[in-house]
Amino acid sequence: MSVLPLVFTSGWASGINAYAVVLLFGVLGATGVTDEVPSMRRADVLVVAAVLFLCEAVADKIPYVDTAWDAVHTVIRPTAGAVVAALLAGHDGSLSQLTAGAVGGSTALASHLVKAGTRMAVNTSPEPVSNIVLSLAEDLGVCGIIVFAVFHPLAAAVIAAVLLALGLTTVGFLFSRIRRYLRRRRERRAGPGAPGTGAPGRSPAPG
Repeated sequence: MSVLPLVFTSGWASGINAYAVVLLFGVLGATGVTDEVPSMRRADVLVVAAVLFLCEAVADKIPYVDTAWDAVHTVIRPTAGAVVAALLAGHDGSLSQLTAGAVGGSTALASHLVKAGTRMAVNTSPEPVSNIVLSLAEDLGVCGIIVFAVFHPLAAAVIAAVLLALGLTTVGFLFSRIRRYLRRRRERRAGPGAPGTGAPGRSPAPG
């Protein structure tokens, strides 16, 4: 499949920011730069993608809100990756389209897990600057690699594969911080005095 490198790259990018991928393909199509995904040029698709992209741009830079946003998008991003990949492959119902959807969806799921895991680790730090810097880097990276992929799909796919491998390795190294973040979240939900939180509970009244 000649479109497979672009499918892989769009899947990786969708796992990071699916709305940016849809918006970029739509804008590039509407301006005549590419005709890969005609259905994304529609005005209603562009408007919805732009609004959701702005929502993500804000939520993604706020500590703990970004993790909640990621949790909600555990299904959305892989689904978007699969749909975009299927549209890139064309030929409705064909084996190539089904294969493209599977590649795009699974790649989006892998990159989404990297993004979500990294954010959990970053949220163990009390300052918000790291969230903002990381979010901006992700947004710029997604935009840059999608535009690059339109003109150089194979080279972009290689870059996306390297970034995905590095991301998975990083999450492996940060696993202890991620586990610490999850433990703190459980303690906050349990409240002070709950077993295992380490917080002093109220002593029972003397009989």
